[in-house]
Amino acid sequence: LSPDCSFTCHYRCRALVRLDCSGPAGAGDEDDGNEQVLEKDTNVDEPSEWEKTELDQAQVEQRIKEYNSQINSNLFMSLNKDGSYTGFIKVQLKLVRPVSVPATKRVPSLQAGRPHPQGVKRRTSFYLPKGTVKHLHIFSHTRASEVIDALLRKFTVIDNPRKFALFERSEKDEQVYLRKLADDEQPLRLRLLAGPSEKVLSFILKENETGEVNWDAFTLPELHNFLLILQREE
Repeated sequence: LSPDCSFTCHYRCRALVRLDCSGPAGAGDEDDGNEQVLEKDTNVDEPSEWEKTELDQAQVEQRIKEYNSQINSNLFMSLNKDGSYTGFIKVQLKLVRPVSVPATKRVPSLQAGRPHPQGVKRRTSFYLPKGTVKHLHIFSHTRASEVIDALLRKFTVIDNPRKFALFERSEKDEQVYLRKLADDEQPLRLRLLAGPSEKVLSFILKENETGEVNWDAFTLPELHNFLLILQREE
């Protein structure tokens, strides 16, 4: 849409997109994709050092105080009377494939001889801008699968949540490590144990690369498109 903007969309959807592309050229280029070479995926079944740590109520309260004293914003964690706590996590969306969002097309209805607008549910696909991040306010018991659901709702993405996975990212000895979180892991608990440093721990939403295609996660129109692509390739 603009020489200063890396946003990509279908040519028929350009008129529907509203973005501020006035930013300076080169902004946000620090993540130029070279990091992928340094990333090392670890098995989801291998618990991280944070996951092995158990805290009692007094330790949780002390950790929250230490966490709040280290941040330079108002994104504090708060301890609740029932022993749970709430706080914010930041998730970076690093999706290489387009996502689907709902679209409504107006078509005329000739019922009773008069045209009436009638909404027809459709979907359209587009690429999320590079470097998209989102802050979520969650509970200590909020699971990784629920974080994925919340992110998809925030961006009105209607793709099956099983197409995506939440990863924890950490840097150690000039090496970047990625670990896919299990559905029942609690991201805010990991955030509290790791502290506020994004280098020590950050969260990324990526495609769920399981090694096997989960065909049940796709809609019939998507499956039909796959068949058309295969026929054209043949």
